[in-house]
Amino acid sequence: MNSPHFAGVLAKPVKAFVYAEMQVSVPFENAPWRDRNPVLKTQPGLLAKTWLSGLRTNTLGGFYAFDSVETAWAYALDVVPKTAIAVQAAPYTRVFNASQSEEANRYSNSPYFD
Repeated sequence: MNSPHFAGVLAKPVKAFVYAEMQVSVPFENAPWRDRNPVLKTQPGLLAKTWLSGLRTNTLGGFYAFDSVETAWAYALDVVPKTAIAVQAAPYTRVFNASQSEEANRYSNSPYFD
């Protein structure tokens, strides 16, 4: 999913991040990530996703990079709840404005900021 954590290169600057987690217990090898990736690639404004799997909990989630705060909020408020309903899970979601922490991220060599 073009994750800079795994050498992905972003087409545009990151303006917002979304952290989303589904409260389920599914070992990652059984998670539907292969089915979700093509759907996620059509999501407006999504630049990258890093898949996450909870240690000892097998919760599923991700760290998403978006091209605007608006597209991040749209994803968090529309797509995440619909996905949670489809997988019968309670979602946990947070939206972050990337510009507020850009200087600190550059200083720490974040892969999301050159």
